[in-house]
Amino acid sequence: MSCAKFVLPLRRRGLPLYPPRIVGIINVTPDSFSDGGEAYLPEAALQRAAKLIEEGADILDIGAVSTRPGAPEVPLEEELRRLLPALRLIRKQFPEVPISIDTYRGEVARIAIEEGADLINDISGGAFDPELWKVVAHYRVPYILMHIKGTPQTMQHNPVYENLIQEVWEYFVQKLNALRALGVEDVIIDPGFGFGKTVEHNYALFRALPLFKRLGRPILIGISRKSMLWRPLKATPHTVLPAMSALHWEALRKGVCLLRVHDVAAARQLISLLDLWNSLELG
Repeated sequence: MSCAKFVLPLRRRGLPLYPPRIVGIINVTPDSFSDGGEAYLPEAALQRAAKLIEEGADILDIGAVSTRPGAPEVPLEEELRRLLPALRLIRKQFPEVPISIDTYRGEVARIAIEEGADLINDISGGAFDPELWKVVAHYRVPYILMHIKGTPQTMQHNPVYENLIQEVWEYFVQKLNALRALGVEDVIIDPGFGFGKTVEHNYALFRALPLFKRLGRPILIGISRKSMLWRPLKATPHTVLPAMSALHWEALRKGVCLLRVHDVAAARQLISLLDLWNSLELG
C-alpha cells in the first residue's frame, strides 16, 4: 500500500503522508541517549523546535521521559513538569505545526491533548497504562503504536524470539484489533527498532518492512542515531549520519511513510530526492 493512500486526520488539518513525512525529535530530558539535556529547558526546546521546522520537519515529537535501554522510571509529576512548559511555548509560537507527544501514560496524554497536542506516540503499545488507549479513543487523535519486548529497564537484557517477524506481526494484529474495538482507527505502526531487539533482530526486521505494509497502516521508523548503526560500525551516535541516511533511503523505497529523526535537514534532502526519483520512474 502506497503512502499516497494515507491522510493523517489532525485536528487543524489533514496531513497527506505522501511525500513521506519527517518527525523531528525534541527530548526535554536530561538523559536521552543521543541529545540528553540539549533541549531540557523550555526555551531550549523552543529553539530546537524552530530549528527543526526551518530544516523541514512536518511534525514535532516531544518526549519528557528517556526510553533508552536501562533508563530509570520517571514519576508522572516529573514528566509533566518537564513537558508542559515546553509544549505550551512551542504551541504558542507555532500554532499550526502538528505536535506529537511521546508518552506511555494516559494522564500525560490527556493533559497534553488539552494543551494542543495532535497525536500520541506510545512506545508501550498500551501495555504500561491501560488508560492511554481510552484517552486516545475519547479524543480521537492519531496514535503511533510501537512494538516493544519488555520495558526500557529490561528490554535489552538478552531479548529472544522464536520467530521475530511472526511475533511482531501477531503483536500488531492483536493490538490493531483491540484498538479498532475501541473505535481507534487512525493508527501508525512503528516496528520499534532497538526496543527489545539485538542488532541482528533490528536488521532482520528492517528487511521485512514491506511485509508490514499488508497491515494497511502507515509505517513510521525510528532508527536515528541508534546502536544498530553505530555499534557494528564502531562509531558513535553523532558520527553515523551517512549510514543512517542510507537506511532511511532504503526504508522510503520499502514504503515507510514517516521518519522520526534528530537530523531533519538530511532527511528532507532524501525525501526531495525520492520525489524526483519517483517522478522520473513515472516519466
